[in-house]
Amino acid sequence: MMPEAKKTILLVDDEPDLLDSLSIRLRASGYEVLIAEDGLEALKKARSLDPDLIILDLMLPKMDGYKVARLLKFDNRYSHIPILILSARGQDMDKDMGKSAGADDYLVKPFKSADLISRIERLLTESKING
Repeated sequence: MMPEAKKTILLVDDEPDLLDSLSIRLRASGYEVLIAEDGLEALKKARSLDPDLIILDLMLPKMDGYKVARLLKFDNRYSHIPILILSARGQDMDKDMGKSAGADDYLVKPFKSADLISRIERLLTESKING
């Protein structure tokens, strides 16, 4: 049996320090990491590279995370990609807006790495079962 291919995560944030630390953490956990620093780049990479999961900030230049999530989730070609919103916006209203934009999960910054990794694993497992 072939070993399972590395899962690819598209990491979208406009904070270089967070991108660096998260991509190191994700790679150490065995994931391949793609990076986008604004909403338009995120949309383009999601459509062209078809990642296994997207970690998406909400407050992004060029196009906010809500719109990126909505454009992907309401397009049948990309609706299968789980989206985990990672944002400093922690109000219930923000979480509700994220869910209605199509996000599969929502994690508030600051967060524990272990919490992020377990949510990623759960989303990838669910998408494999449902996909």
